[in-house]
Amino acid sequence: MRDSNYDLIKFQATEEGLAVVTINRPDVHNAFNMELIAELTDAFKTIADQPTIRMMILRGNGHTFSAGADLNWMKRAATHTKDDNVRDAVNLAEMLQSLYEMPQMTLAMVQGAAMGGGAGLVAACDVAVAMSNTKFRFSEVRLGLTPATISPYVIDAIGPRWARALFTTAESFDAAFAEKIGLVQYVVETLEEMTKMEEHLANLVFSAAPGAVADSKKLVADVTGQIIDRDLGHETAKRIAARRVSDEGKEGIAAFLEKRRPNWVR
Repeated sequence: MRDSNYDLIKFQATEEGLAVVTINRPDVHNAFNMELIAELTDAFKTIADQPTIRMMILRGNGHTFSAGADLNWMKRAATHTKDDNVRDAVNLAEMLQSLYEMPQMTLAMVQGAAMGGGAGLVAACDVAVAMSNTKFRFSEVRLGLTPATISPYVIDAIGPRWARALFTTAESFDAAFAEKIGLVQYVVETLEEMTKMEEHLANLVFSAAPGAVADSKKLVADVTGQIIDRDLGHETAKRIAARRVSDEGKEGIAAFLEKRRPNWVR
């Protein structure tokens, strides 16, 4: 496993194609500041540009996945100009977008708490696994703010109805409720179960064609919200046709017929 040098995150990638990004500010519950946002953005963009990387796991070091915004950063932001605050918010928005648009499968492994922007990170990942005792909250209105930057990803994950309820009340909720509304897909009771779920999901990803994974993510993004009509049917037909004649499509069909593993299986 090779490492890259950052101050506030750990970034490791294996030769097999697994990248692990760990937020490494346990003393402040892995809260965001501008330096952390910049390092996450760089790491996410680096991973996205590496076709040999097939999956990215996002973690938080210590007892908390992420408590959201760093209080000292927020205190300084209150004294900044509107333009300065716009620039800070744009940087956060670009970090979340770089995570959301990553072509690789992204997995959040969540423990302790995911508050505000930390819950936004969870929503921006493809899959999330949470320990059962994890606490979630969109706490912004309690501070006179709104969860504006994370809202596209949260609404995409849980829908507008629950987003309105949780954004306006800032109610705390547990992992079981997060699973119920779609913020996480899996809840586990122990660290051993978490490790087993991580291995299970990694096995699934490394059995899938990486280009097909990237195209499937784009397919969901492009089809969501579209009117189901003849034009959409033709567009999706073109996409599956393109996949059938792609190198991966040919290899996958040949491997199936020949009863062997395709060449992308690890």
